[in-house]
Amino acid sequence: MKKAIKIIWSCDPRGFLTKLLLTVFVSLLPLANLYVLKVIVDTVSSGITQSTSFSSVLHEVLPAVLFFCGVTLLGRVLGALNNYNNEVLSQRLSDYVTTLIQDQSARLDMSYYDDPSFHDTLHRAQQEASFRPVRIMENLVALFGSLLSLAAVASMLFFASWKVVLVMLVAVVPSFCARLYKSKSIYDFRRQTTQLQRRASYYGALLTSRLYAKEIRTYNLSQYIRDRYLNIRASLLAKLKSIAHRLALLDSLSALIEAVALAVVLLALIAPVAAGALTIGSFVMLFEAFRRGMGYLNSLVAAVGGLYENRLFINNLTEFLEMEPAIVSPDDSVSFPDRVEVLEFKNISFAYPGMKAPFLNNFSFVARRGEVAYLEGENGFGKSTLLKLALRLYDPQDGAVLINGVDIRRYNLDDLRRNVSALFQDYVNFYFTAREDIDFGDIHSASDANRLADALLLSGADKVVDSLSQGLDTQLGRQFSGGEELSMGQWQRLALARQLYSGSPVLLFDEPTAWMDISARQRFEDSLHHLCRDHVVIVVRHV
Repeated sequence: MKKAIKIIWSCDPRGFLTKLLLTVFVSLLPLANLYVLKVIVDTVSSGITQSTSFSSVLHEVLPAVLFFCGVTLLGRVLGALNNYNNEVLSQRLSDYVTTLIQDQSARLDMSYYDDPSFHDTLHRAQQEASFRPVRIMENLVALFGSLLSLAAVASMLFFASWKVVLVMLVAVVPSFCARLYKSKSIYDFRRQTTQLQRRASYYGALLTSRLYAKEIRTYNLSQYIRDRYLNIRASLLAKLKSIAHRLALLDSLSALIEAVALAVVLLALIAPVAAGALTIGSFVMLFEAFRRGMGYLNSLVAAVGGLYENRLFINNLTEFLEMEPAIVSPDDSVSFPDRVEVLEFKNISFAYPGMKAPFLNNFSFVARRGEVAYLEGENGFGKSTLLKLALRLYDPQDGAVLINGVDIRRYNLDDLRRNVSALFQDYVNFYFTAREDIDFGDIHSASDANRLADALLLSGADKVVDSLSQGLDTQLGRQFSGGEELSMGQWQRLALARQLYSGSPVLLFDEPTAWMDISARQRFEDSLHHLCRDHVVIVVRHV
């Protein structure tokens, strides 16, 4: 719970304090009106009993009526302010937590993404924990407000009859137990079915994403995948219905007990009114206080149950945020060289997480500035994996990757990745403008028109840009309005331009011409001989 409060406080302390202050007024103002209502009822009933004129009764009761209306109006105004503050604070908190999840995802190692349990944790953090802090904030404030209101109501009732307070407290115990049971049951259901939930989401994406649309239609897979999706959803629904059935029975039992308590208290208050020991106004005040007290108790139960439930779910968020990357910069990092002469893979042995046999075994390879080094081999040989090791997306189990004879694990991680860039086979199509797409190669530096022009020319992407309706300022892809779609070869040329724009002294290319036509391939091959003069260049290709 402390972690959740810390997150809320870090997000917007002023908004949280404002919410607490408004809750105090919104909680106590209605109770002030209870006493004023008693005064109004007693004054009017006394006037009727004594046959007092309407003007005399009005004169006596008017201040109380005005006060009652004023308090009601103030409560509505403060309620509106509270709702406004709550909307803003909730949105800020939701955005803040989403940012925490995104930042944590970006700093974790690639090896995490090879572990299914990590995807379960990430899924729970994204699907549940992103809004749980908002719920916790609401529960905390509701608990605070309910306690204030309940204390005032209990004080009124205690002086009339402590037994009424006791009945009120006993009557709410079953509801409290049912709420805790519900919270634990739902939490267990969500956690135990995470894999099924993720698989259903995957099937849903297959049916709705443009990425898979061609294959789904080509092989008529929609019905098969839809059936798999519906089977999972039916299984989840059956489990949820079983839980909901038990919860409905518990809620019904709780409601029955509260109804009995209401009848007992009503009869207990009617008796002294009939005996003349209690005025009608006092009866109205006490009965309304009891009714509201039950409401506040139920709100208190809901808040406590909500805190318990959301505390369970907030563990999903903290579980994810507490993960630490293994690949980090050393405390005693050495400066990256001004000029890179050689990149060496020395006796590399590597296996992906969960693999028993090594993917690479005692492999060595050297690339030098001034020559184009080709990594050739069959599928599954480990060529692309070597490029990932050079960027420290993974670390080898044995051996080392050396730049100018220095193990890359001794360099600052950010410096290493600024100076080693790679164009992978599964490069990303960024749905930004063409200019942004290329600028991403060196996003931390000011845009350089000359470097941009060189990157376009060397990659052959200059022809791609010339074909676009707004040149470099054209929105790419059909995901957003006004965007223009490119062919696979055109996307690859832009990805190549992005890498060349980076200015990195080490350039790694993984099947860089796979989608290019013959002329574009020849142009790229010619560019390599120009690039290797000042860069260490490695090109991966199949044999």
